[in-house]
Amino acid sequence: MNFDELAEMARFMRRKILDISHACNLSTHLGGGLSMVDITATLYGSVLRFDRNDPLWPERDRFILSKGHGVLGYYSALLAAGIISEETFASFQTNGSDLIAHPVMNPALGIESSNGSLGHGLSLAIGIALAARKKGQAHKTYVLLGDGECNEGAIWEGVMLAAQLKLANLVAIVDYNGLQSDGESSQIIDLGDLAAKFAAFGWNAVTVDGHDIPALHAALTAPSPDRPRAVIARTVKGKGISFMENNNEWHHNRLTKASYDSAVEELSAPCR
Repeated sequence: MNFDELAEMARFMRRKILDISHACNLSTHLGGGLSMVDITATLYGSVLRFDRNDPLWPERDRFILSKGHGVLGYYSALLAAGIISEETFASFQTNGSDLIAHPVMNPALGIESSNGSLGHGLSLAIGIALAARKKGQAHKTYVLLGDGECNEGAIWEGVMLAAQLKLANLVAIVDYNGLQSDGESSQIIDLGDLAAKFAAFGWNAVTVDGHDIPALHAALTAPSPDRPRAVIARTVKGKGISFMENNNEWHHNRLTKASYDSAVEELSAPCR
């Protein structure tokens, strides 16, 4: 596994996120899209089984983006993985585009589900994982949640059910960036030790640095033969752009020419 290539893939994705956010000339969910880039780069660059030439391959692993507003970190991964074209990617938020502000199910483009209203992706992933087991299929289902989304009661109903069903083919990842649209997550509903909560419900759970690609890869590929696995990824909202990092003004905001140029210059600087 070449982790340097995955890091470069993540850098490429962040640049593409800036490009289409500026090009569409609209406010976009930059903060939460950037926080999940290292997660989706690791998934699409080294973990998920898929065929870029056949997005409908029946044996493909399924990825569900439950925190649907994070589409920038999703679409850029589909581009980097060669599943969608530059032309499709560049159509983001234009009239008639298949790529809008929240994912709309389109398996031919690698988009496995529609998501906008929070709290539903885990239940959908549970259904997909259960169906695969009943059909004797070997593919896994991965679902990406937000930490603010874990305030939803439906998430915990799903957590209980997945453990009871012993869905070893299900992996939930939480993008735990500590911020949601209304402010600091700890000041709204404090989730505390989220891995301990998943574990208490019967999951195999681990907490990792969500920007440490080798650690993410190890956590996402670790065996969990008798229960679902939860990876709590501690991340930074707006990761990669200093004036966006941990700045909730960039939960949903518009890039001006000046802020775009500043972000691109920073992202293009040599890694230290």
